[in-house]
Amino acid sequence: MTATEAPGQAVRVDDLAVEYPGRRLAAPHRALDGVDLGVGADEVVGIVGETGSGKSTLARVLAGDLVSPKGGDPAPVIIGGDATVLGHRLRGIRRRELTRLTFHVAYLPQDAASRLTPELTAADLIGEPILQRDRHFNRRALGLRVATMLDAVQLPLAVLDKFPFELSSGQRQRVAVARSLVLGPKLWVADEPTAGIDVTVRGAISTLIAGLREDGDFSAVLISHDLPLLRRTTCRVAALNGGRIVGLGPIDELLAQGSHPFLVGLAEADSQASSDAH
Repeated sequence: MTATEAPGQAVRVDDLAVEYPGRRLAAPHRALDGVDLGVGADEVVGIVGETGSGKSTLARVLAGDLVSPKGGDPAPVIIGGDATVLGHRLRGIRRRELTRLTFHVAYLPQDAASRLTPELTAADLIGEPILQRDRHFNRRALGLRVATMLDAVQLPLAVLDKFPFELSSGQRQRVAVARSLVLGPKLWVADEPTAGIDVTVRGAISTLIAGLREDGDFSAVLISHDLPLLRRTTCRVAALNGGRIVGLGPIDELLAQGSHPFLVGLAEADSQASSDAH
């Protein structure tokens, strides 16, 4: 059975190798090498790893962020193996099919909060993806949807009319989260979704993910160093190091049994954080 035929899977990654093209005399940079990973339907899988381990590259690939903007940084290129997302094989995918895929995939990049258009209010930012698809969408229904998403990330309605510069970094991040989920995607690829969010309200993101899973037809890949978030939301966690997966399993099993130096260090840091909390 091929990856595209595998039932009950939102994502199937087979022996995936990804590079970034070199610039001028620079050689291409290999970011992922021989990665295998599956994400079941209605499953949430976490990704952990050090800076430069390939986490964000994997997120970009799974989100279908494979086209370089003019004058922007090069997009990742699949040079080996393949990744299949919601039935679409990504290696060599055509632009039209990629557009169909990304209709059902929401991507929260690592710098999402800083990408918010400064001239738009929080209400405009959250509602914009809906209006981009349907300019004539009922305004009353739009306002209700925006307010619902704002409540889901535990932001007060007073935030609706504020611009990004008037919000804290944590509030901007929550606006970015609400914006990314406003269309009700089948797959959410989120790179550090709780970045900048105060510990006291990070639980809102966990609750939101749990609610989406309960509603059904929702899977997610969460790249995060927030172990409490991963404990509350994920079924399994993959550890990346040097572009390869060095561990896979429920987060506490991974920390208890992982022999790779990165996992040993992560377990020690987690133990120390628990001791400090008490």
